Amino acid sequence: MTKSLDINSPAPSFTLPADGDRMVLLKDYAGQKLVVYFYPKDNTPGCTTEAIEFSAQMKAFSAANTSIVGVSADSVKKHDNFKAKHDLSVTLLSDPEHAMLEDYGVWVEKSMYGRQYMGIERATFLIDEKGKIIQIWRKVKVKGHVDAVLAAAQES
Repeated sequence: MTKSLDINSPAPSFTLPADGDRMVLLKDYAGQKLVVYFYPKDNTPGCTTEAIEFSAQMKAFSAANTSIVGVSADSVKKHDNFKAKHDLSVTLLSDPEHAMLEDYGVWVEKSMYGRQYMGIERATFLIDEKGKIIQIWRKVKVKGHVDAVLAAAQES
């Protein structure tokens, strides 16, 4: 059963390995806003576009006191290759055990060509400086998404 998070819920804590062979914790971002975006897989068209667009807006997010992390089940090694290949500046977290994915309710049953399988729902959470969820985007369409997230970060 997937968990359901709502606006004003405390963001579930996490400690995950990240690109560059380091560990990243939610509490590392205390005192600033955090965009957590979940995506299915490195080097696929939509995921690549989303990562490039978040990276391109990094300065604007930073000016809004907002950091960005992307999360998928891909390995740290795949994340490192993905970042190098596309010159990405966002932090990418690896969750192969699906713990954070399940905590955020984005490890869901999906369907493609009539086949049911478990996978990652493309979703984004905006967390405030105190660790509270202030915006949620579910079933994200990549086009225009980064601009919407940036506008919300700037307004909050």
